[in-house]
Amino acid sequence: MGTFDAGASFLADKAAPIFVAGHQGLVGSAITRRLQALGFTNLLLLPHSALDLTCQADVDAFFSVHRPHFVFLAAAKVGGILANSTYPADFIAVNLLIQTNVILSAHKFGTKKLLFLGSSCIYPKFAPQPIPESALLTAPLEPTNEWYAVAKIAGIKTCQAFRLQHGFDAISAMPTNLYGPRDNFHPDNSHVLPALIRRFHEAKVAQAKEVVVWGSGSPLREFLHVDDLADAVVFLMENYSGLEHVNVGSGKEVSIKELAEMVKEVVGFEGELVWDRSKPDGTPRKLMDSSKLAGMGWEPKISLRDGLEETYKWYVENMVKQQP
Repeated sequence: MGTFDAGASFLADKAAPIFVAGHQGLVGSAITRRLQALGFTNLLLLPHSALDLTCQADVDAFFSVHRPHFVFLAAAKVGGILANSTYPADFIAVNLLIQTNVILSAHKFGTKKLLFLGSSCIYPKFAPQPIPESALLTAPLEPTNEWYAVAKIAGIKTCQAFRLQHGFDAISAMPTNLYGPRDNFHPDNSHVLPALIRRFHEAKVAQAKEVVVWGSGSPLREFLHVDDLADAVVFLMENYSGLEHVNVGSGKEVSIKELAEMVKEVVGFEGELVWDRSKPDGTPRKLMDSSKLAGMGWEPKISLRDGLEETYKWYVENMVKQQP
């Protein structure tokens, strides 16, 4: 089982062929930026139009030609609650196909190590807080995104099964709520942080008197800049070869109220922030226990304030200017 050889350093060979699956998305683009900054020169980056990861024959053909030494599996079909409830078959089937095809081909064609990226939605709806890795499969999932969650859990288990049966060095990382450049700022199906950025920006442009946000603002959430995640997965690729998945979070909680006030300030909206307490708050607290990763020596570097300022700058330069 040579795949467990700790001497085969990921960072040592900057010319090694590396496949970043999903390199155009929020996570994949951040991993690509991080690898380029570290001096890696042989990144295999193919858009969906050039490589359909749901087709096993196409994935096999790609791996047989390019033989990547390392794989970051960040490709996935993602979406909000509405998309999950409207297209449940797509969310379970497409994700199962993508991850299974890539893991199978990576093992078959001699990949040295693979890192699979999941999501904090894999955990039970009423998991203990902060959520440890051991909470996986201990209670029912959140029904609104169970199709996506079941696929991601299957990805973790596929990596574990290939390690146990074949000695394949496949690891999994589960990030908390992410934000940053290339986030989804869609008005209907984006997550809370990019949604707030867009709403405050549009209110500023329209010189609106107020922005109304649902709930009381009291729920606590955790956010991690996607560039910190990219740094963490490179760290794990270099330093971790365990069976269990690893949580990747900031370890810092912020209330929705604090978040909204910070976004308002960063955007420069001069009007009033109003809370509609007749609307639901959602889960009171959602925080991942990232002590396992911290114990290995990794910690995030980007503060929420700095990350918000950079993300808003990207939004203005890339999203606003493209709008007619």
